[in-house]
Amino acid sequence: MKETTHIYPIFDRMESRSEKEQCLGQHGITVWFTGLSGSGKSTIAIALERELSARGILCRLLDGDNIRSGINANLGFSPDDRRENIRRIAEVCKLFTETGIVTLAAFVSPQRELRELARRIVGADDFVEVYVSTSLSECERRDVKGLYAKARRGEIADFTGISAPFEAPEHADLTLDTTQLPVAESVKRLLEAIEPKIILPTCKKNETAYE
Repeated sequence: MKETTHIYPIFDRMESRSEKEQCLGQHGITVWFTGLSGSGKSTIAIALERELSARGILCRLLDGDNIRSGINANLGFSPDDRRENIRRIAEVCKLFTETGIVTLAAFVSPQRELRELARRIVGADDFVEVYVSTSLSECERRDVKGLYAKARRGEIADFTGISAPFEAPEHADLTLDTTQLPVAESVKRLLEAIEPKIILPTCKKNETAYE
């Protein structure tokens, strides 16, 4: 009986990751932002996205709004659904990352196990964990969407920080507290951390973009 070395042989004919990255002039990574609701994850990610774009770096921002209204619209907030939510997000991040795109993922992802799942799927070498460590009291003071107030009134069950725990990262690649750092400084620190990972030094595009 003839052995099949690859059950999905189309992968062997597709353009490789390195070819895509050379075309774009950048290396794909996933920057995973975790923190409480209202901590500043999306605000920092949006500012980083704009700064990367200004430097000629192709990137894609994923957050709860554009994921829950589309690919994960059929999921709720049960433990199983929360896990599946993160699993799907990580798989999407992996696809973007392996295409050479810098992917910014801004999700509460409160459990270490869920974040480790995402890291395994994307690949540890391509995964940068950023902990936006803004305190609960500050997040609740902002309460941009009124979610904390609803959780306090019992209108939202299992709300992270109020009726459900948040497990802070133990070994985040970068920690940012938006009560101490303005957005511009947070972006500066992020760029310092990720630029070495995304720049292809032999690419002419990058040589001109960073002069």
